[in-house]
Amino acid sequence: MFNSQMTWKRKHLLDIYNLSKEEILAVLDTAKGFKQLGRRSIKKIPALRGKTVVNLFVEPSTRTRISFELAAQRLAADIVNFTAEASSFKKGETLKDTAKILEALSADIVIIRHRSAGAPHFLSRVVNTSLVNAGDGAHAHPTQALLDLFTMREKVGDIAGKKVTILGDILFSRVARSNIWGLLKLGAQVTLCGPPTLVPKSLESMGCKVTYNLKEAISTADFINLLRIQHERQRHSMFPSLGEYSKLFGLNKERLAWTRPNAVIMHPGPVNRGVELDSEIADSDRSVILDQVTNGLAVRMAVLFLISGGDPSKETGDKPST
Repeated sequence: MFNSQMTWKRKHLLDIYNLSKEEILAVLDTAKGFKQLGRRSIKKIPALRGKTVVNLFVEPSTRTRISFELAAQRLAADIVNFTAEASSFKKGETLKDTAKILEALSADIVIIRHRSAGAPHFLSRVVNTSLVNAGDGAHAHPTQALLDLFTMREKVGDIAGKKVTILGDILFSRVARSNIWGLLKLGAQVTLCGPPTLVPKSLESMGCKVTYNLKEAISTADFINLLRIQHERQRHSMFPSLGEYSKLFGLNKERLAWTRPNAVIMHPGPVNRGVELDSEIADSDRSVILDQVTNGLAVRMAVLFLISGGDPSKETGDKPST
């Protein structure tokens, strides 16, 4: 439950690495109230009425952009969607100048997705507007990690001691990095698996176990989080072909038999069906992929609400725990 003694004091959400365990739990517990709100006939609350939220997406996105837009709408904010292809970026305007313009137009929160790692951190040093990182290069995707943690807690409660395997392209994945830090802060045991070119042994320095044996990686896992191959961030192919990857590391019906009967299958999307995951498994009752999408809305509402200075015990209707 939400701890009334824990107040969110951060102006930005830039990564998971710098969040404390208490701050992560504050977001997750606040999101619980917002998910309940989504079940009501009237789903809006005026928590951000009079605030302006800008979706500054310089890199393509479907789920994350729509999720943030809906989150802002449900909090009654004014929303501006920025499209790089129809902006002065095409004329050579810098990211800094664009952000300064948004600040001059009194934007209260800017949600930024950018192909360059560190872009949100850079902007946090040059503008006073609150920033939310919606994914920067291969560095971080904090709200994806938070929604994944939220989904895990819904299934098992406390995830301390639970075994989580992250399978796939770890090297180029911002989702993997953010999930690793979040899981470790909440006490989970993390195993990384995939081709050696995409899962370097050096990642063990983060506190994870690295293995290239798929059966070993998934046979004792409580959660298996599969990742898409990040071709757009690779300078050259890190393995022979998608067919080769699927043959060695794809999760199919035969390999699902290696897992625990109650092991949960996760994927941040978009899913390359037949590559990292067979359709039969993606659509099965073992999968929580659509739950992750639903939970992403509640988590992003919580993030926007908290960085705007909201009090979750008042707005969501939840009573603080003692």
